[in-house]
Amino acid sequence: MFYRNELHFLCETLRKSRVRATVLASSEVKATATGTSKEGPLTENPFPFSRIPQDLEPHTIYKLTDPFDLCYRYLLLPDTEEPTLLVMGPYLTALPSRERLLELGERRGVSPAQQQHFEEYYSSIPVLPEGNHLFIMLTTFCERIWQRPSFAIVDVNNPNQIAVSPINEPIHNDRLDDVLVNMKTMEKRYAFENELIRAVTLGQIHKEEQLLSAFSGYSFEKRLPDPLRNAKNYSVIMNTLLRKAAENGGVHPVYLDRVSSEFAAKIEQIPDLTRGAALMREMFRSYCRLVRKHALTHFSLAVQKTILLIDSDLSANLSLKSLADHQNISYGYLCAIFKKETGKTVSQYIREKRIKYATHLLATTQLQIQTIALHCGIMDVQYFSKTFKKLIGKTPKEYRESVGRAQEI
Repeated sequence: MFYRNELHFLCETLRKSRVRATVLASSEVKATATGTSKEGPLTENPFPFSRIPQDLEPHTIYKLTDPFDLCYRYLLLPDTEEPTLLVMGPYLTALPSRERLLELGERRGVSPAQQQHFEEYYSSIPVLPEGNHLFIMLTTFCERIWQRPSFAIVDVNNPNQIAVSPINEPIHNDRLDDVLVNMKTMEKRYAFENELIRAVTLGQIHKEEQLLSAFSGYSFEKRLPDPLRNAKNYSVIMNTLLRKAAENGGVHPVYLDRVSSEFAAKIEQIPDLTRGAALMREMFRSYCRLVRKHALTHFSLAVQKTILLIDSDLSANLSLKSLADHQNISYGYLCAIFKKETGKTVSQYIREKRIKYATHLLATTQLQIQTIALHCGIMDVQYFSKTFKKLIGKTPKEYRESVGRAQEI
């Protein structure tokens, strides 16, 4: 194998980028394919070997997305004693939404209790959008081992689609006008940031236009030659500052963590400067909404903890006794203080939260109704439907159909 050093370098680079690289002889591929009973995440080796064609073409990179949105690239290595496969993956092209993860979990047979571990598995998978430098490295490697400047890239899921090598894709380098970094510019930027932080702390979402209308004028300070990297770095800083502002506004970290993590992933996928400014607006609105919806500072500590326990996992055991035991207080005291401060009983609050979450899942996913009931912490689907109709005025099926008709109009 004349390219042993290049292969080792590629595999090491992928490994350090948290992308698995596997070299398998064809006999190992067949043995694994026949010995694997089910495919998908949370198995020891999730690669769907059974979907590999019997005869792979030389000088070809294959792209595959399995039924669980996990992506792979693989190819036949030349100059080997028996046909040998190089597999790159799994990776994601984008971070799945929470609704998509719930649908994938249902397909995989994941229970609501296991859903968090299932989502943690996906968060551990690297996100590689098209044009990522690792794909460019892979195509360069293929040019070397096949000793030719061009070759085929076949999308197994869309075999009739003509794929283009990312190394030949046009690169967009939108440039911001150079801004003189002087004292006045710095003062403006710091004043803007402080006002933005104050607005988030108070949940003043109405100030979006006032604060962000001139955002692009002095937002992304020029610290590096690459304007896009500047935008991403600044967005990371603002994500941290706005998260802390929302925390100061009374939002518990249990609500902040998911939002902050989702924005961290979105920031790294910013394709251009225009999207960077749009993402800044989205961050501002999201953190303001968190403050308006989840600020708990006006509640006593016992009520704060009760709300957090309920909101963090609606599928958990949320009996009044369990919620009181978690805090070492009597359920009678909890019942009285919760009603006094929120105007609702604990049971009423839980029921409304569960049905509200159900409306969200019915409108945004294709999960079965019994699965939605389980994710909402209701084991009896008939009781779920009865409670849903009592609060919403429609059965879950009728509600989903009405949302579907509204979206079609």
